[in-house]
Parts: sequence; C-alpha cells; structure tokens
Amino acid sequence: MAMRTAAKWLFILCLPVMLLTASISWAVNSLWLYQYGFDKYGISQTTGLDPSELDKAATGLIDYFNSDDETISLTVMKDGRSFTLFNEREVAHLSDVKGLFRLVYRVLLGTTIYALVYVGLSFLLWRDRRQLARGLFGGSCLTLALMLALGLGTLLNFEWLFRQFHLISFTNELWMLDPTRDYLIMLFPQGFWYDAALFCALATAVVAVILGGVGWWYVLLCRKRETS
Repeated sequence: MAMRTAAKWLFILCLPVMLLTASISWAVNSLWLYQYGFDKYGISQTTGLDPSELDKAATGLIDYFNSDDETISLTVMKDGRSFTLFNEREVAHLSDVKGLFRLVYRVLLGTTIYALVYVGLSFLLWRDRRQLARGLFGGSCLTLALMLALGLGTLLNFEWLFRQFHLISFTNELWMLDPTRDYLIMLFPQGFWYDAALFCALATAVVAVILGGVGWWYVLLCRKRETS
C-alpha cells in the first residue's frame, strides 16, 4: 500500500512536468508559432528578409534543434545576395539553447514513461482505476496552480522572469545580444517569448483541464455506483 501511495504522489508530481515539457516541445517544433511571431512583430521589416526567407530560417532552426549537429550554419537571401544569418556568438548561444531543448525532450520522455507505467500498473496489476483517477485529478489541479502562477508572473513582470530564466539556464552571457546587428534577437524579440510563454502555459492548462475533468468524472461515477 505504501508503494502504491508513493507511486501515486510521484505520478501527481510528474504530470505537470510532463504536460509543460510537452507544450514546450510542441512550441519548439511549431512552424506556425514562428510565423505568427514574424507577422505580429513585423520581423520582415526589421530584418529586411522576405517572408519566404524567414520561413526558411524557422525551418532551419527546427531542423537544427532535432538534429545531431552541434552547430548551425544557416544561409538566407537578402537583397539578392546570400549570407550566413547567424554570427559566431549567436551560433554558440543556439548550441546552448539546443542543449536546453534536449534536456526538455529527455524530461518529457522520462515523465511520459513513468506515467504510462503507472497507468499500466493501475489497470493491470493493482486494478485500482479510482486511485488512478484521483492521481489524474490531483496532478491536473497542481498543473493548473503552477500554470496560473506562471501566467500571472508573465503578465505582471515578464521582463524579470525572462532575465532570471537566462541567468539560471545559461552559464555564460552569450544570450545578451545586440538587437541592432544580431539577427537572432531580431527574429525573436522579447515580445515573441512573452507570447510563447503564455501559449505554453495556456496549452498546458487546457490539457490539464481535460485530464482533470476525466479523473473527477470517474471519481464521481464510482461514488454514484457505491450509493446506488
């Protein structure tokens, strides 16, 4: 019984991590999110790059984040001339970013495996769907609380959160780029990351509501059966 209880609480703690890393992974690989940011913040005007070249840059970044390449070399066209989009500092920072995304992928994989194992044990070995439903509901509530805190923090003081995230996540100052000459920050201004943070929080919360609703529905169903 103690092992099952510990497994349930670990499942509850894993659920928000799994859902958030899934949302981040989805955002990283969503071309439409890049295009949305390019359109909203007038990146074509800022950089002088045609929308087709911006799409090429976005696709190149997505491919890079999912490849085994340690560095990126991305060439685009501007005013009829070909040039390398990112300089050495930007390339080095993107390598750090890729390492962070790889960590996100690993955490997503680990938490997903544990969640599937826990679901399998609940169905096949313990035959306790009610405990699974309670864990699902509890994990979803925890997820919603965390996403509410993240959403409020983003709305109230995103600049501070953005800076603290970089200070914690990176051991160097390569992320401090010049918006007048570094294309990476031209492509992805702070507003883009603000929108991306809200998107990830909202997507995570939506899935949590669905999963939590399923869990709560099953708990109520079991109670109704007991009283009938």
